Amino acid sequence: MPPAGSPQDGRKSNNYMTTPRAFSHIGVSVTDLDNAVEFYSKTFGFYVIMGPTEIRHDESAIGIMCDDVFGKGWGSFRIAHLASADGIGIELFQFVNSERRENNFEYWKTGIFHLCVQDPDVEDLAKRIVENGGKQRMPIRYYYPGEKPYRMVYCEDPFGNIVEIYSHSYELTYSAGAYK
Repeated sequence: MPPAGSPQDGRKSNNYMTTPRAFSHIGVSVTDLDNAVEFYSKTFGFYVIMGPTEIRHDESAIGIMCDDVFGKGWGSFRIAHLASADGIGIELFQFVNSERRENNFEYWKTGIFHLCVQDPDVEDLAKRIVENGGKQRMPIRYYYPGEKPYRMVYCEDPFGNIVEIYSHSYELTYSAGAYK
């Protein structure tokens, strides 16, 4: 008999430990897909897996899936698929009548308010973001000033999406008690 609460068991149990899931991808809305593909591939080195493609409401498998996701009447949109060095996908979407948010940093509201990339040269990547049309929102900061070289900074892509840069892995940054 399978363990109680395991996927094979079918019963729910709080005693069964859930295995962490891998992160697959994130979807990011932009106002200019071609420029976004250029920005993300040129600035971050992301691989272009599938270049800009138009998706239309129709009876294809993807058309039906999009009806389920966006509801009836979505019409069409453009999408491109990129990937990071560790295989995490970045889906870039440009919807019909897309517009930039007036306030792109409403961190107090529910939802994703940033994505984070890792680069040991935080200063250079922040500089490249600015050179390629984005902006740096704050000075580069140390998590453990005088102790460890873990750094971070918040930036924006040219479309107002917030991008954080870490110098070290998430596990290293937080496992040592970043707020001692």
